[in-house]
Amino acid sequence: MGQQTVHVAVYDALADWEVGFATAHIRDTSYHRPPRTGFAIATVGLTEEPVVTMGGMRIQPDLTVDALRPQDSALLILPGASSWDTGDANAPFARAARAFLDADVPVAAICGATAGLAREGLLDDRDHTSGAAGYLAATGYRGGDRYREAAAVTDGNLVTAGPTEPVAFAREVLALLDVYEPEVLDAWYRLFSASDASAFGVLAEAAQR
Repeated sequence: MGQQTVHVAVYDALADWEVGFATAHIRDTSYHRPPRTGFAIATVGLTEEPVVTMGGMRIQPDLTVDALRPQDSALLILPGASSWDTGDANAPFARAARAFLDADVPVAAICGATAGLAREGLLDDRDHTSGAAGYLAATGYRGGDRYREAAAVTDGNLVTAGPTEPVAFAREVLALLDVYEPEVLDAWYRLFSASDASAFGVLAEAAQR
């Protein structure tokens, strides 16, 4: 299989740190399973206009959300941003997530993006997590009984996480894309979440294969 594309939604004030581990290690093929073709990253905006992240980085979208098609993607990543809680500006991305899940293409949402999915009804019948149960309850969604107190949760083709768990979020994304062998993914998570030096040897061996 040739290189596939992972799409990342971008909007003003998106939280850079929440998706950085995932995007960096999706692209870095050092520890990927052979053949190490890796993934391309494409950014998706509401319009073609550049956006500025919370960290002040300027991003020029590669395409607009109305041109995004599930069949052209391996995964849709939705970062958090204050705009998820201040109106309906990001609603097109929640609708895109519905189209992806309906087409059996994975979606990964973190922080405020989980509230967007809740409003879209996508968490009513799927296990999920977020920053806090009360945060999602305020959306009026009907999935409170499926909320899980966990760093990150995968249910089928949907990954959710809270804002303080970028490494756990990345772990679930990498697992969903099946880019690492299980023992390599475990070592990767131990290294980046807990600075476990013993994990480095596993990763070094994987990089040499």
